[in-house]
Amino acid sequence: MLQRVVTHLSSFSSEIIIVTAKGKSFPQFFRNPRFRIVADAYPGRGALVGLATGLAASRARYNLAVACDMPFLNQALLRYMLGLTAGFDLVIPRLAEMVEPLHAVYAKSCLAPIERLLEQGNMQVNALLGLVKVRYVEADEVDRFDPRHLSFFNVNTRADLERAQRLAKEISNR
Repeated sequence: MLQRVVTHLSSFSSEIIIVTAKGKSFPQFFRNPRFRIVADAYPGRGALVGLATGLAASRARYNLAVACDMPFLNQALLRYMLGLTAGFDLVIPRLAEMVEPLHAVYAKSCLAPIERLLEQGNMQVNALLGLVKVRYVEADEVDRFDPRHLSFFNVNTRADLERAQRLAKEISNR
């Protein structure tokens, strides 16, 4: 699944940073200089720590951050989101009042407020929203690129995996 996500992201950057738990290795990526594997500073402490680790390792001004278990990323939607970054620190989808922090564009400038949250013991990604300039990508905007919202489908269970396999087959048969 990680390979599928990486394939979707490969057209966006000359460098892809994969944040992982310490001790996890992905030998298939070590041979490619475009990929950097970075150990999560505090594994198991949540997405905010992973975002901080990735942003600290990045040399880019803007960074796409996606979960490794989202197999149906929509490149047109991601491009659209990258095009909205001017004047904002964070471009994030908002669907039915829920935000998608692991399908968003973070400016490098988000790192300092994230670090402050972590120092305060606040591990909630949503806490960042009040500290940075946010451009929400509303459902009607997402619908233009991904009307089924498959970009946000993630695989957490065996049932999710089976559904993902059916969806992948359906998509490839189009």
